[in-house]
Amino acid sequence: MSKVFKKTSGNGGVTLYLGKRDYVDHMSSVDQVDGVVKLDTSNFGDRKVFVQLACAFRYGSDDLDVMGLCFRKDIWITHVQMYPENHKPTLTPMHDTLLKKAGDNSYPFSFTIPNNLPCSVSLQPGPDDKGKACGVDFEVKAYLAMDKANPDEKIEKKDTARLIIRKIQYAPSQVGAGPKADLCKSFMMSDKPVHLEASMEKDLYFHGETIPIKIKVNNESNKTVKKIKIIVDQTTDIVLYSADKYTKSVLTQEFMETVEATSTFETTLNIMPLLADNKEKRGLALDGRLKDEDTNLASTTLLRQNVEKEVLGILVSYKIKINLMVAGGGLLGGLTASDVTVELPLMLMHPKPEGEF
Repeated sequence: MSKVFKKTSGNGGVTLYLGKRDYVDHMSSVDQVDGVVKLDTSNFGDRKVFVQLACAFRYGSDDLDVMGLCFRKDIWITHVQMYPENHKPTLTPMHDTLLKKAGDNSYPFSFTIPNNLPCSVSLQPGPDDKGKACGVDFEVKAYLAMDKANPDEKIEKKDTARLIIRKIQYAPSQVGAGPKADLCKSFMMSDKPVHLEASMEKDLYFHGETIPIKIKVNNESNKTVKKIKIIVDQTTDIVLYSADKYTKSVLTQEFMETVEATSTFETTLNIMPLLADNKEKRGLALDGRLKDEDTNLASTTLLRQNVEKEVLGILVSYKIKINLMVAGGGLLGGLTASDVTVELPLMLMHPKPEGEF
């Protein structure tokens, strides 16, 4: 194990150890969260030590918590009591490594993350926004308290140690056949139509990978196709108290390809949607980030069949719109101009690292 993640409470009594920050959702199950707490009980008094794992939707900075308003909604939460000791998980190789690292007075814990919870997603703040980004996060917190979860008990910041972790999904090893869409559209003042067909080689592409789109045009009309415009839209579905869905474009690219009247045309156009081109767009969904590490556009959310209604949090999907900009001819000119548009679904994800099962 290359790195151990460690956080000590302000009072020095509780130290939290984790061996990794990323936990993979394999669809059928999620990696188990194995950790260790090291305790110095000299100043605990009657207080107990608990460790909790919470999945929450954050929709404001903790700094705003001035009027007793809570800017977090817990989607799922679980606790274990560590001291006095009453939680004894089956030890794993990860526990063994962390226990050696932590030394004496250390206690192991384990959490199982249900596979119907959302993945870690953050919403890109605007240029002037301060504080933590809104979004779904997972947090492991060790704390001193009289009771596990008494809402009336105030837990001091100095009595807590917390680490943010991420629940992530990797692209499935089997890539499906690419999508295909076609449309035949007729125009005013033209008795023959324009046929547009667009297709991709596969249904899934990795972040930063070039996406080739094969385009075939059969222009039987008397109009000219002036250019081809491709838009990639990200749709973010926030499912909490009520469903809130919005769409933002993450790529708009124009290709100056003309198709004259009564002619055919075939080409392959390459696109690559990147976060680097969308840094100013507030509310764009990004893969959950740890501190200020680099991240990327949010990965497509993969759902097991029939769990859509169970999953709370943020669900992300993409689609590509291929647009033929058709010029109007004759006296009416712009009045008879129109577009021919087809849509293709896109899955955008990270490849599974070597060695991951």
